[in-house]
Amino acid sequence: MNSDARHHELHLAPYAATVARSRGRHHAEPAPTYRSEYQRDRDRIIHSGAFRRLEYKTQVFVNHEGDMFRTRLTHSVEVAQIGRTIARTLRLNEDLTEAIALAHDLGHTPFGHAGQDALNHCMKEFGGFEHNLQSLRVVDKLEERYAEFSGLNLSFETREGILKHCALSKAIELGDIGERFLNKQQPGLEAQLANVADEIAYNNHDVDDGLRAGLISLEQLREIQLFHDQYEAVKRAYPDLPQRRTIHEVIRRMINIQVTDLVESSRQRLSAAAPSDIDAVRAGPAPLIGFSDDMREQNLELKRFLRKHLYQHYRVRRMSAKAQRVIRALFEVFMEDGLLLPPEYALHSARLRDKHGEAGHARACADYIAGMTDRYAIAEYERVLNPAHLT
Repeated sequence: MNSDARHHELHLAPYAATVARSRGRHHAEPAPTYRSEYQRDRDRIIHSGAFRRLEYKTQVFVNHEGDMFRTRLTHSVEVAQIGRTIARTLRLNEDLTEAIALAHDLGHTPFGHAGQDALNHCMKEFGGFEHNLQSLRVVDKLEERYAEFSGLNLSFETREGILKHCALSKAIELGDIGERFLNKQQPGLEAQLANVADEIAYNNHDVDDGLRAGLISLEQLREIQLFHDQYEAVKRAYPDLPQRRTIHEVIRRMINIQVTDLVESSRQRLSAAAPSDIDAVRAGPAPLIGFSDDMREQNLELKRFLRKHLYQHYRVRRMSAKAQRVIRALFEVFMEDGLLLPPEYALHSARLRDKHGEAGHARACADYIAGMTDRYAIAEYERVLNPAHLT
């Protein structure tokens, strides 16, 4: 570890993740010269093909619906920003928090949760599909950039943070990274933090996108305490502020009040538990990073509102229904004839079929589809299934 990284770690809390106590990588590598190991992880994630493709993957709205809506890429950057701020305040490892935040959606399908649901249904007989597990699969196996190993060969702690949840049946297959689910342990604090930062980012920014799209209204949102309190405060302070700027100011304040609550509540839990190191954090009975009871209830109210009024809005459901038909049709046609896959994926399918039979071929099809952007999936659907496209 270089001197700058060593100096940085001296200022971390005793329960923060450190390179000195890292569980390392699957494939041993020489230490980086001018970066910490977690900075190296972050940089590998940023330079990966999967990360670039997030620019054209849906958050809520299909990518081509409008240039102003958030994508998986902008969401990931927002999660990293929120996570770094909180990590610095709590004296946790910023670089690790950032790496986890930037990688957490790498395995997401095109078309958001509608795409995941469709692909999971297609894979029902072959082990299912879950984007969280797929993100780990991307960084462990699917990225092909390095001469000496497949995947990105990330540190254990980054991989731990990417895998937020996992069924026990799957955990058994995952070796070191699945052990905490089998042993009912907690992840490190940076992983816990990235998970909550993700929630803060998508809830508040989905409000912004939903208002911009005209699918939810200010009148509806004023019934929600988290929005109502900040909206009233902004209107009192700036009664003549234009509506668009009012919305931005309200959402900025919503994020701030949640981050403040998270920091203060987490500090109280950390002080009470007084974990001596990251192993003590993992051995604890519950996560130590989290909201107060009151803020947790306000967040749940907001999440229920978004589920009912935004995610189930008929226009979003129409987009989702079309997206699911695209995913299902592509999966079916590739399952029926693997030679319709591009050559590199046909080879990938052949290798997995040799190892796992039909389930291996299905997994290769899922890998190909999950890696698509929204617009690539639509174009591939046209190329493969539209008789008008004969080239």
